[in-house]
Amino acid sequence: MATIKLVQEQEATGVVKEIYEDVKATMGWSFVPETFQVIAHNPEHLRSYWDHYKQAMSSGKLDLKTKKLIAFVVSAMNNCSV
Repeated sequence: MATIKLVQEQEATGVVKEIYEDVKATMGWSFVPETFQVIAHNPEHLRSYWDHYKQAMSSGKLDLKTKKLIAFVVSAMNNCSV
């Protein structure tokens, strides 16, 4: 059971909504992961987190598809639902 209320996509407004849309478009996801929804209570923190996440996913020797696959496997191994 969650102890922190998430900022759901349908509740997001302003900069949070813009970042959510960027997350989905950039990553090719149909949803916003809960990690982002927890951080969204502080839009400045969300912006910083997303900027760093996006940089990490777009730089280096591995392509985005491989990085997403690694993230998926790690999430599955940690029993994450989303």
